[in-house]
Amino acid sequence: MSENWKLSPSDLTFLWDECKRCFYLKVRHNFRRPSTAFPKIFGTIDLLMKDIYLGESTKKMNPSLPEGKAFLSGRWVTSLPFHGNNHTNSCYITGLFDTLVKFDDDTYGIIDFKTTTPADHHAGFYGRQLHAYAYALENPAPGKLSYEPISRMGLLCFDPSRMEEQSPAVLSLQGPAAWVDIPVDMGGFKGFLDEVLSLLESPELPNPGPECGFCAYRDAARNTQF
Repeated sequence: MSENWKLSPSDLTFLWDECKRCFYLKVRHNFRRPSTAFPKIFGTIDLLMKDIYLGESTKKMNPSLPEGKAFLSGRWVTSLPFHGNNHTNSCYITGLFDTLVKFDDDTYGIIDFKTTTPADHHAGFYGRQLHAYAYALENPAPGKLSYEPISRMGLLCFDPSRMEEQSPAVLSLQGPAAWVDIPVDMGGFKGFLDEVLSLLESPELPNPGPECGFCAYRDAARNTQF
């Protein structure tokens, strides 16, 4: 019996890079890492950034973008199954994107907001996450959100660098907002999904990530004699 594994856009970015063993265990066996605390401030800043740009011209995000408008924020997407090349099983993508823009040429763009200092590797690293949203929008499951074609993708990175007092009881966090363009390469992303399916179909447990503390803890616990 074939499987249709559920993939999260964030897992295709963070968990895949951190530890393919943890990725395999979560997706194939629903064996998840213990929950860890995530600072609330980052989620709050990202939500506020969405509110600032929703309904506004794309030129407000970055002058290099084609003319258009941000019109959807914080919506779920789910794709059709992806079968790839010569695979017995399939996978599908489901996740919550930040913002969708519509350009004046009737194409669409995916924007993700990050509270971070822009870096050269961000386009490749976060590109998987944005391509996953784009794939789901262009290949939606029946009745799910559908917009195509996706012509642009990118990150808007807020880098907090100073705090100012607006009044005795009000402080404002300020810093530059930098655009990171992510070239659309859906063929390359489908090739990546082929790689993901090959790993998930293997009967062998992948090696742990070299810096995965969760796998190191599990291995140590198994080897401990009481």
